[in-house]
Amino acid sequence: MPILTCVEDLRRRARRRVPKMFFEYAEGGSYAEETLRANRADFERIKLRQRVLIDVSRRELATTMIGEPVAAPFALAPIGLCGMQWGDGEILACRAAQAAGIPFCLSTMSICAIEDVAAAVDKPFWFQLYVMKDRGFVRALVERAAAARCSALVLTIDLQVLGQRHRDIRNGLTVPPEIRVKNLIDIATKPAWALSALRGKRKTFGNISGHVKGMQNVNSLSRWIAGQFDPALNWKDVEWIRSLWPGKLILKGVLDVEDARLAAKTGAAALVVSNHGGRQLDGAPSSISALPKIVDTVGGEIEVMFDGGIRTGADILRALALGARSCLIGRAYLYGLGAGGEAGVARAIQILRDELDVSMALCGVNSVGAIGRKVIAQE
Repeated sequence: MPILTCVEDLRRRARRRVPKMFFEYAEGGSYAEETLRANRADFERIKLRQRVLIDVSRRELATTMIGEPVAAPFALAPIGLCGMQWGDGEILACRAAQAAGIPFCLSTMSICAIEDVAAAVDKPFWFQLYVMKDRGFVRALVERAAAARCSALVLTIDLQVLGQRHRDIRNGLTVPPEIRVKNLIDIATKPAWALSALRGKRKTFGNISGHVKGMQNVNSLSRWIAGQFDPALNWKDVEWIRSLWPGKLILKGVLDVEDARLAAKTGAAALVVSNHGGRQLDGAPSSISALPKIVDTVGGEIEVMFDGGIRTGADILRALALGARSCLIGRAYLYGLGAGGEAGVARAIQILRDELDVSMALCGVNSVGAIGRKVIAQE
């Protein structure tokens, strides 16, 4: 693998190696992509406070996430179609995360099934759940996650209806790819990706195909998914999920203070401040701009995690400084997967970890627990 010094290097390499429809699925946001851009722009406006002549020789990145010991304060976020960035992508990413001592979260809309990942790794991982109209299927998914010894259930609550993603429509995104001339030409120029996909265990949504009657055919499967997100989803459904799930529950997709108050009352172990990576409500605030008020409101009642726009270790430091206990990393690790499979994910994790370590040192901080708003430069 060539010298890859930062996440942007991984991104550029992934763009060359992954077919356009799948790279742009990961890259894009909804509608005009205002919120997608804001997630990055607002991070870059936050300046760090450089400190000098402070003993930072004993730095420690280890901490806990929902009581689980972790080697660094971040986890790999759930990402749909992860296995279309590289064959068996979910398995490879989970292995890299576990080798690094951080959590991995598998998406409901993954290519590899829960059981595929559980059979391929040695330690428990997290599972992300969408509540669909077919509540019997949802119950079965929760039971399968418990049977696979998943250590946490991440319930995504910001996808009652799907925000339109123009890039996916233009690219004719399907899983597996439609047989179109332009798709075939694109894939022909990505031989390493094509070989990885050919060798992969599955070519469609592993958690769904074969588990719902009549859903073996990919076209009907796609139609079923499109009609299954439930606009009637509400807080009572969170109570129902809690009654089914025997372990720790994390609520992902909170962006409003009032919703944070309601989330804190559910008994969940944590909430994730997130706007779905700018892929849902376009024009919503960036995740990082919403974080401080939510922490100030409910940080004493529930563990607050952060998701959205992280590309560097300094970004992780910024989120922790504004009150997040930990972060979820999405596109940054996905670029690593597309750039180089398991080794690429491991490199993405190492880049973020090293950048966080150096940023902490230059801000005069020795431990994750010591990070606070004191590391933010006051204008």
